[in-house]
Amino acid sequence: MVLKAILLGFDGVVIKDIGLRERLIDDILIAENLRPNSAEYAEVCAGRSDRACLDQLLTRRGRVTTPALLDKLQAQKAQAHIQQLAELPQLPIYPGLSDLLYKVKTAALPLALVANTAKVEVDWILAQAQLTEFFSVMVTAQDLELAAEKPAPQGYELAIARLNEQRPELGLQPENCLAVEARYAGITAAQSAQVPVVGVAHYHPYRMVQRRANWVVDYLNEIDFDWIREGYGKMQNAEIGKRN
Repeated sequence: MVLKAILLGFDGVVIKDIGLRERLIDDILIAENLRPNSAEYAEVCAGRSDRACLDQLLTRRGRVTTPALLDKLQAQKAQAHIQQLAELPQLPIYPGLSDLLYKVKTAALPLALVANTAKVEVDWILAQAQLTEFFSVMVTAQDLELAAEKPAPQGYELAIARLNEQRPELGLQPENCLAVEARYAGITAAQSAQVPVVGVAHYHPYRMVQRRANWVVDYLNEIDFDWIREGYGKMQNAEIGKRN
């Protein structure tokens, strides 16, 4: 098992906008003459796309959803999100992200972004933060059907397939990749795709992330690829031991 690529989550890893996103979803519900519920939002929306979030919130209130309706509401939310972020004096990018991206670049590891967020939001945020150039591949909500979004593994599977198209000489397999995720849904998605995960305790408590991920850190700049490679060696030895 050799580390050959990094697969980076977006929600909870790149942009720190949890409270803002909930307010924007609440605004959509209010515009639809529906009452928001903070506890319900945490239950059905954390780590999931706006489409999946709105689909659940509307369905629970007896509304019939269609792909066209969800696309329209997602576009409304995306436009409002970009407008709100543009008014901030500084984008709320998570601390340590630039350090991590520098480490990835120095290690010459291809980097893919795996997001449940709408493409227009991802593109705008990465462009404003001058981060677009770091990513060889991007998977966003527009690339996936509703049922294929996190916590389903398809986003990670698609990212690996696209990296293999770009760099066929790498012969990437899931075990050659490392996912960086902060939300439970993202960790589950990566592990369901057989990708080892380093969890970042940006959102959930450290001990809870530690129970789910292969490695855990408090901050992105604490991710050490030498440390990770040691873990890959141990996993490989354990796998050989099972076969023998």
